Amino acid sequence: MLIEQPFLYSQIKNTRWKKIYSTIIISTSLALTIPLTANSASSESYTGDAALGIELKLGSVTAPANQPISSSEWVALLDQSAKLAGSSITFSMTETTTVSRKNAAYLLYKSLHLTDEPETFTDIGDDTSLSPIVGAVVNQQLMNGVSDTRFEPNRVLTQSEASAVAYRVYELLKPFILNETTISDIQDAVSKGKLTYEELTQMYLDRIEKYDDQGIKLNAIITVNSDALKLAKAMDVERVEHGVRGPLHGIPIIVKDNYATADMPTTAGCLCLKDSIPSKDAELVAKLKSAGAIIIAKANLDEFALNTQGTSSLGGQTLNPYALDHYPGGSSAGTGASVAANFALAGFGTDTGGSIRIPLSYNNLVGIRPTIGLSSRDGIIPLALTQDVGGPMARTVTDAAILLDATAGYDKDDVATAYIGHIPATYTDSLVVDGLKGSRIGVATELFGTKDKQQPVSELVNAAVDDLKRLGATTVPITIPNLAEIFTYPSLSRYESKTQLNEYLAEYAPDASYHNLSEIIESGQFYAQLKATFIVRNTRNLESQEYKDIVLKRTKLSRDAIMKVIADNNLDAIVYPSTTQTAAEIGGSQDAGNNNRLSAYTGYPAISVPAGFTSEGLAAGIEFMGRTFDEATIIKLAYSYEQGTHNRMAPVLVP
Repeated sequence: MLIEQPFLYSQIKNTRWKKIYSTIIISTSLALTIPLTANSASSESYTGDAALGIELKLGSVTAPANQPISSSEWVALLDQSAKLAGSSITFSMTETTTVSRKNAAYLLYKSLHLTDEPETFTDIGDDTSLSPIVGAVVNQQLMNGVSDTRFEPNRVLTQSEASAVAYRVYELLKPFILNETTISDIQDAVSKGKLTYEELTQMYLDRIEKYDDQGIKLNAIITVNSDALKLAKAMDVERVEHGVRGPLHGIPIIVKDNYATADMPTTAGCLCLKDSIPSKDAELVAKLKSAGAIIIAKANLDEFALNTQGTSSLGGQTLNPYALDHYPGGSSAGTGASVAANFALAGFGTDTGGSIRIPLSYNNLVGIRPTIGLSSRDGIIPLALTQDVGGPMARTVTDAAILLDATAGYDKDDVATAYIGHIPATYTDSLVVDGLKGSRIGVATELFGTKDKQQPVSELVNAAVDDLKRLGATTVPITIPNLAEIFTYPSLSRYESKTQLNEYLAEYAPDASYHNLSEIIESGQFYAQLKATFIVRNTRNLESQEYKDIVLKRTKLSRDAIMKVIADNNLDAIVYPSTTQTAAEIGGSQDAGNNNRLSAYTGYPAISVPAGFTSEGLAAGIEFMGRTFDEATIIKLAYSYEQGTHNRMAPVLVP
């Protein structure tokens, strides 16, 4: 059971609400907030010592934080809360000098039309008339006990307690807003009866129809799940009858269309697989479904994940929701564009060389390329399993961490997961606001770029480094050993893709029209610009000495370089621009740079977070890279940076 605690100013999310509060910082570093009532003229901040009594001036009255609130102040504060929430509810109570906690509970119960609920406080149990009222306000998390067992109904309500309760009333009454919502927001809205998973899913389907199929025609989605509403309704029933499975219960998710889904076609964006429905789900998809998530749609991608422009023969050209004449990044283009445009809560992409992080950067998103082996790749159409990973793409670090929780773990069908290092009970334990304090961050300045064309990104990420220092990190300029030599090595996709694609088709798509790369080439049913690439790759195999040398030498060289620079400088992570250039105009040449190769070549984890926008309105990201299986640390650093900057902005073209 929650116990009534002093109200923290940092808990307030709504900026309009903040305007009616003043913050008091006391010597114990505890921040209390006291309401400025309708009669208050002052909006100053005050500093004091709790032991001496904190004082806040309410109009012409000086009030200690623990002073009882009068009924007129209490009613005015509640009315203000309702007004800010857009509600027509008003509050009234008989004029008294002070307000007891039981009278406060009764006012909330009556005015908000709450439902009777049982309660377990030892000092309420014998009062049969008060019991359901207290139970109702506690159940709605409007008021809490003063301890686990006592409510103290006759104790007066203080200014500080009234402040906390009033904000909870605001949170209860405010309408659910879909755009930029979070997992926590959704589950809170459902628990308060404001929303059902079926309604939520319909909202997202409506947005897909409005902005992907019509209007600006973002072209981010290949297939919409025709059973999405049915699945959402089932999640509503399950919640009532059995409770929630976890934070992803009923949450709509979009996956890149190279994840095998047994209930929808899996095409890799290619006409050659247009009607191919896999024999089973990819392991990562199975984990999401087991957690209660709804796969609402499959997203467009660069065909077979082979580029960074967002183009496929089946899905066409995906647009950037921030600048429709620019590329959205790739190869997880549709996932990035659709999550940015609020077509679902979040999505999953794949990353062989930068295919998660490039669209994250261009679509102002957060996402994680996990350590190779943290999550299963089984059932994902492969490009190069030496480098391939699947990972979350979201609008907040918190949601990305929750998604990683649901998908990390051993899978007997992906041998890489046998090497998993320590996985925490939950990555959300790393969501520490001051997580950058005391950290040491290596700044890979040689990855920032110096050409005029790269300068806007460089300026943004240099500003981001200043933010890291402001938020408590020690930043250390570093030089990565052998960097030039590392970047001379190619991606292994040119060697591995044929063999691994053919293996996928045999296992997951035995009924497909084409059974291997040779047959696909002969069919001509693919993006024409890929023909030369397909022909060359169809001649490659895994037995060549060139391939073996790259696997051995490139992997060791890149891993040794990163671990040495981290160890030599006692670093928690390395940072650099997620991409060295912003999104290019559609039809032009897209060059995201080489930075994204470091995580791919080493297999080490990386997280990309929005760093802001250039003067042209194009987004860019900053990437944190850490040690193998140390996702917890880079999540902590990225979360602290995110909370200290709030660079994420929704695209105005899809309101």
